[in-house]
Formats: sequence, structure tokens, C-alpha cells
Amino acid sequence: MTAATRPHTRRRATAGAPAALAALGLSVGMLMTGGTSSAHAATWPTPNGSEGVSSTIAVSGTKDYGMKRLYGTGDLGSGGQDEDQGPILELAPGAVLKNVIIGAPAADGIHCKGGCTLHNVWWEDVGEDAATFRGSSSSNVYTVSGGGAREAGDKVFQFNGAGTLNVSDFSVKNFGTFIRSCGNCSTQYKRTINLDTIEVNWKGSRIAGINTNYGDSVTLRDITIVGDSGKKIVPCQKYIGNDDGDEPDSNGSGPDGTHCKYAASDIAYG
Repeated sequence: MTAATRPHTRRRATAGAPAALAALGLSVGMLMTGGTSSAHAATWPTPNGSEGVSSTIAVSGTKDYGMKRLYGTGDLGSGGQDEDQGPILELAPGAVLKNVIIGAPAADGIHCKGGCTLHNVWWEDVGEDAATFRGSSSSNVYTVSGGGAREAGDKVFQFNGAGTLNVSDFSVKNFGTFIRSCGNCSTQYKRTINLDTIEVNWKGSRIAGINTNYGDSVTLRDITIVGDSGKKIVPCQKYIGNDDGDEPDSNGSGPDGTHCKYAASDIAYG
């Protein structure tokens, strides 16, 4: 297995890090140089074998793919951006998915039916969306730790359910919107998004899109944007969401302490 490094971080390695990293085939030296990593630290993994998937795989409990690549075939193999495609993997509430690469065609990536954990998951060429998070309970927690996604013509993560989405140590490249709180779902919820230690590679339009009228919020911490010298990427775009399927109206952008929670010091340009 060829290991993959995590994106830029300003944190120092902890004493327990070597054992934890070894489980992923990584080392502190891959992540840190003189205490911190460089702004171009993310390295995409090489798959440990590949497997075509013609129908959605249901996952419950914990599933570790050991860095195998999964890609769509048959009904999951169109490679388009059409809505309502099936996912490669569908996670039951509470499921944990580890160490997998979603190749192309990617269909609709991964669906979480409730709270879930995606650890060290990589999308080589995002299809409709990389992952969609669902579930009606406000106590749902969706966790994405490590990994990366690239070549998303539209969204990377689609947040349709209720609860909190935490994304950390993640790299995203060439995309439309990194995370979008659903703007026109038939059932709407308050959604909370926390982003910490994210490497954003140009090109992209928005890091997060949220609905102010439903009480959404996003907190940005330790964000590194690479290659966007004109600072065109919008860190936080606000919308007025609806439940009737119409395209939502925009409602401004930028930090406000309530919906868009970040300061200039939370975003670095490399």
C-alpha cells in the first residue's frame, strides 16, 4: 500500500501519533517538517487493487478496505453529473468506513443514512457528489477525517440531513462547492458544519454554502487555499433556503459571527 499524507496543518504531532499513523502506513515525517507541514503537503494515494461495483454496497458496523479502489460499473458506471444516481456505498447509521479510494466512474459516491464516520477516504474524480449526509435527528454527527476529493463539477459534500458535520485534515481540488447545506430539500433542518485543517486547491467557487433562515452555521479553522492569488473562492456563502425545490436566493457572504464563523487569521493563502 502506498500511503497518503494529510493536508496542511499547523498542529504539532502528539506523543501517541506514531502508533496511530503506523496503522495507516504513515509516519510523522510525512506530515511534519520542523513541527509543521508545508502548504502543499497532500499526496494522493496509490490504490491497493481495484474492484468494479455494479450495485450499491450496504455498509454497517466498521468496514476497512485497506486502500482498495472502488469504481462504478453497469448502472453505476455512467460517469455523469445526473441527479438521483445510486451511490457506490451506502452507510447505515453509526457505520464507520476506512481507507478506501472511490475511483471513476464514481456515481453518487457515498451516502450516509444517519450519523457516520469516513476515515481516510479519497475520491479521485467526483461523480454527482462525493458524499451525501442524511438523517432527521438533530443529534446526528457526521465525521470526515483525513482523505481528499478532486474534480467535482458541482458539490463535493451534500448535507441534506439534520445535525453536525465535522470535516478535518482534508484536501479538496478543482470543485464547485466544497460543502453545501441543501438549499431546496422538501424537508429542511438546522445544520452545523465545522471545518478544521482543510487544504483547498484552486479552482473552486465556494468552501461552504449554508441557509441562514434555517439557523445553519459553519465554522472555519486552519484553512489553506493554494493557487487562488486573486482570492476568488468564497469561504462562506449564505442563502435563503426553501422546501419547494426552487433555487435558493443568495443572502450575502463573509464572516458574521452567527452563520459564518471565522476570522481572516483562520484562512491562509499559499
